[in-house]
Formats: sequence, C-alpha cells, structure tokens
Amino acid sequence: MKKALPVGVENFEDMVKSGYYYVDKTMFIKELLDLKGKVNLFTRPRRFGKTLNLSMLRYFFEDSGDMEKNHQNKELFQGMKIMDAGESYTSRMGKYPVLNLTLKSAKQENFESACYELQAEIASEFDRHRNIIEQEKERLTPKEYEQYLSIADEQADERLVRGSLKLFSKCMYKITGRNTVILIDEYDVPLENAYFRGFYEKMAAFIRSLFESALKTNDYLQFAVITGCLRISKESIFTGLNHLNIISVLDKKYSEHFGFIETEVIQMMSYYGVESRFSMMKEWYDGYLFGNTEVYNPWSVIKFLYDLYSDVNAFPRPYWVNTSSNDIIKDLIIRADRERKGQIETLLDGGTLDIQVHEEVTYADMHRNSESLWNFLYFTGYLTKEREYFKGKYIFLKLCIPNVEVMTIYENTIMNWMKEIIKKEDFHDLYLAMEEGDARRMTDILNGQLFRTISFYDNAENFYHGFLTGILSQSENYLVKSNRESGNGRSDIVVKSPSLRGRSFVLELKVSDSIDELEADAKKALRQIYDKKYMEELLGEGYQRIDCYGVSFFRKDCEVRFGG
Repeated sequence: MKKALPVGVENFEDMVKSGYYYVDKTMFIKELLDLKGKVNLFTRPRRFGKTLNLSMLRYFFEDSGDMEKNHQNKELFQGMKIMDAGESYTSRMGKYPVLNLTLKSAKQENFESACYELQAEIASEFDRHRNIIEQEKERLTPKEYEQYLSIADEQADERLVRGSLKLFSKCMYKITGRNTVILIDEYDVPLENAYFRGFYEKMAAFIRSLFESALKTNDYLQFAVITGCLRISKESIFTGLNHLNIISVLDKKYSEHFGFIETEVIQMMSYYGVESRFSMMKEWYDGYLFGNTEVYNPWSVIKFLYDLYSDVNAFPRPYWVNTSSNDIIKDLIIRADRERKGQIETLLDGGTLDIQVHEEVTYADMHRNSESLWNFLYFTGYLTKEREYFKGKYIFLKLCIPNVEVMTIYENTIMNWMKEIIKKEDFHDLYLAMEEGDARRMTDILNGQLFRTISFYDNAENFYHGFLTGILSQSENYLVKSNRESGNGRSDIVVKSPSLRGRSFVLELKVSDSIDELEADAKKALRQIYDKKYMEELLGEGYQRIDCYGVSFFRKDCEVRFGG
C-alpha cells in the first residue's frame, strides 16, 4: 500500500502518525536556529506550507508539561533530516512553552465577529496549557492566575485580550523557567478581510496592540515565527519592532522550505508511479522563484498527484483557484484603465512587466499606482519574477505569470467579468444589423466591444467564442446554441427564433494569424458553412429563413462576412 497523499492535512502530528506522504522540511528548524532571528516574518502565497511548517515547529520545540507527550513528540521526528543535524539542534527538542495561534478564523463579516473569533482562538491556546497552570498555580500571583483563566474561559474583556500573549509568556516563564516560542499563522488574513469589508482601521489597531505586547515589550519571548502573504508595516502593525526579520519570496534564505523543489516533485511522482506526467506537472504548477530556488505550488502538486494516482491520464486543473479569495484579480480587472488593460494583456500573452520592488505593500496602496498593484500580485503568488536587477538605487523585477494554472485564473476571471459587462449592454443595433444582413455594421459594433475588453490570445478560440456567444445570448427574441462544447463537428454558433416561422442564423468563427488575413479568413468561415452544410440542422427542424455569417478575429479586430 502506498502512503496516502496529505490533501488538506496541516497538522504535523496527524501527518506523521496517520502515515501520510510527507516531504521532509525539518531542515527549516536548523536554519531557524542557525540564523537566530528573534522575530521572523515569513511572507509566502496561500497554500505554500506555512501552516504545516508552524505545526512542525510546535511539535519540535514544545514542552507540553507531560513527559509521555514530550516523548511522543520526539518520536514524530525519527528518521527525518533534522535528527542527523547534530546534538546542538536535537537538544532543543521539547524545551519551551509554545503558543501556536492562527488568525485564519477572523475572516468574518464585521469587526465584532472577527474580534470574537480571534479571542476564541487565543482562549483555545490558553485552555490547551491549562494543566500546566493548574499544577503550578502557586508560582503565579492571584491576579495572574485569575487573568489567565478569564482568557481561557473567554470571559476576558478586549483590553486584557490585547495583552494576552505577553501574559501567557510571563506565566509560563514563572512556572517553567523558560521563555516562550510564539507561532502566529496567517497574520494578514484579518487585515485583508477587514479591508474588503470596510473595518480595516479597527482591525489594524487590534492586531497592532496584540503584536506589541507579544513581540516588542515581551522579556519572556524566546523567538517568534509569523507567517502571511504580505509584509504590512506602513500601518504600524510592527511599530518599533527593530528586531523584526522579514523573509519574503525575494530572499535567498529559507527559500526551499515553503513549496516543493523539483527533486521533491520528481521523487513524489516516482513513488506513485506517475512520472510519465512530469512535463504536464511542470507546465501547470511550477514557475515560482523564491530567492534563486525554483518552487512548485505544493497544494496543486498534491491535488494533481491525487488525481493521477487514480488515473494516470487525468487532466490537470486549477486547484489553487478554490483555496483562497481571488477578489484581488476581480478588482484588478474591474478597475483597469486602458493602460492597465494593455499591461494585463501583455502578461496574458506570455510577456513580462518591469516594476520597482516595494515590499511594504498595503491594501490601501493597491490602486494608488500600478507598481503597488503589481507588487501585491507578486507577493501573493499571482505573478512571479523572471529575474531581478539593480537600477540606480533600486531593485527591479521582471514579472510574469508563473504557470498555466495561474493563467487560467486570470482567463476565467476575465471571462466572468466580460459576461457581467455584456449583460449590462444593449445590443439591439447588433441584432438589427444581423437581421438586415449588414455585415459592416456588425463588424463596427463588435470591434467597438473588443476594444473595451481585456483579451487573451493563448487560448484565443475559446476567448472569441465566449465573447460572441455572450453577446448574442443577450437577446430575448432568440435562442443561442453553442456547438463548440459538444464537439459534434457542426457550426460554432446557431441563433434561432423560438418560432419556426422566425429567423435563424449560422455563425462560423476563425482566428487569424495576422491582421492581413482577417478578410480571407472571414470568407473561409462563410464558405465552410456551405461546404459542410451546417444549415441542414436548422432546415431539418423546419426553419425557412436561414442567414449565414463568417466571422474572423485577430486581437482587437474582427471581420464579418454575410452569406444570405
């Protein structure tokens, strides 16, 4: 029996004990100890292993207060790379109180609900250590003991919760004599959610005070590891935190600990006997460059392997699209002016953009200038660097779309946006021109609409087919049938009146290789309708009035030919 693939498994103990396939990232521990960072902020895209890595740190460093449990935690690491790193590292196992906090649950509709969820998460961690407090409560002052229990029982007021992480560290030091390791996962989720829902300032103030007590004025802190997608400091989330060590996707340090490197992907595929599909895996899910390290999207690799293990011929899919909000892409497209639309089209056509690096990206800055927006997309995984270079006094990046998976996210978002735009348009003039056989008027109307869209050309046939079908489907007087999806060798689009006495139309589409071929291709499309007798279906149904159109496209231009 092969090991099960860890789809959605983010707890290290569950990963090991349940026998899931684990890509050994334990040398992350060695690098963390070697570099001796006091407060470490790791910014990586969603679903790149941040939660699992923090869980691993917890089980390695935590003294649970129970000797048997500590021994079980050590057993989890048997056979892993960190155990061969030397006694100076393994001697740190099970030595510290650990507070492991996730802020994911704060993705709520309003500040009150988000704040409640954060307090509940903190309470859960306090409750997890309750046995240590109860066994040694005489080491604490009555006030400290009372405050600890009020937080654990979710009875504390907001003021006390804001200082809770420092209180935890102090209580643990008084009992164990050791400083606390603080692990905070997805710290920017509450901020992203609050920005889009309109209570950003309140949430920023809450997170700021929580972090200040835990990370800035905490004498009982051993070290802290924080994860998120973005470095957010202009809002003073990390005010005065001079010992903050920020490790972004630009850094060469820690570059292979989040995501899978190619040798790990090849090893996994070989283990499951699906290495024949490696080229497809690479095309769809590779393409990220962290520091100088080539990285695959780990979530998508595991999901594709899961499908391949059942069927080696399974098709790849954009698994990552369903793991987090794509609001930023929707917002990018909706707000795009002519210049930005051109930049998006450059990226969709496989090109690159040159931008100056701004690591301190904020949600409020996203739409103030294009560079902030492209930086935002880069740090959240929707773009990757092809290379970086130094110009004047600044670092610049040459950015591109990482892989086919992310390309499909852009394309699908654009198609959905285009459908929404089309629904709001009145295409009465187009239908009238089609009924009157006015191919020139149809050409002008479609060209005007194309000019306003964001087009992609790597999958141009689907784009233009969706574009034209969406427009024609707005009529209340006609039914539109798309034959492309059925693959039955018939015409691309059939438009017909519900009444057999009404009008009907057959449209065939071509995508030209150059602007000079537009007219010839429109004529070819029209001729194909007659050569392959695409009208037969409508004639068989009983329609008497059938008009035919050949339509060709090249980028923002189209040509329509009428056949009568």
